[in-house]
Amino acid sequence: MQIYLDTANISEIREAASWGILSGVTTNPTLIAREKGADFKSVIGEIAELVDGPISAEAVSLDGEGMVKEGLEFAAWHPNVIVKVPCTTEGLKAVYQLAKQGIRTNVTLIFNASQALLSARAGAFIVSPFVGRVDDTGVDGMQLIREISQIYKGDSEIKTKIISASIRHPRHIIDSALAGADIATCPFKVLQMSMRHPLTDRGIEQFLADWKARG
Repeated sequence: MQIYLDTANISEIREAASWGILSGVTTNPTLIAREKGADFKSVIGEIAELVDGPISAEAVSLDGEGMVKEGLEFAAWHPNVIVKVPCTTEGLKAVYQLAKQGIRTNVTLIFNASQALLSARAGAFIVSPFVGRVDDTGVDGMQLIREISQIYKGDSEIKTKIISASIRHPRHIIDSALAGADIATCPFKVLQMSMRHPLTDRGIEQFLADWKARG
């Protein structure tokens, strides 16, 4: 399973990229807005210089025609740009039209398997089920990943990838991999948490203490 970073913060992306584990980046209007004064196109360009992989840039139009127009603009920015659209009927129209022009899409805000199936049939390159937000409703978000994975594996025509999104903690990453997700897109703080364990810290402290105490 690949790891993407879910942020528009260049410092976070630069640091995560230096670990050698980053395969892509996902952004959305909220994440872009957090980077005060940042120009959308410039941010995507900076990300592309740091990460050689898919970069999701999300349209804000609500109609299919508007999404296609935005998508064509975004795709012209860099070959790695993936056009992100919401899982609505208008979003499906945009996915279908963009796919016919060879432009890859990421269908976001997916909360059930039927949305994922229809998105794949429309030509989505990636679908983004939101496991954390599903958990918030009292339903197992990982069961959604398992259902989508099973459906996709049972249909040889579907090549769509599954991104486990709305990752809240390190266990979500492991569970996503076990459930069949192709990608987990994570906030930077979750990646940091994933590399921490008290026994690792204790082991380092013991090694250093033993080294200092040597003959």
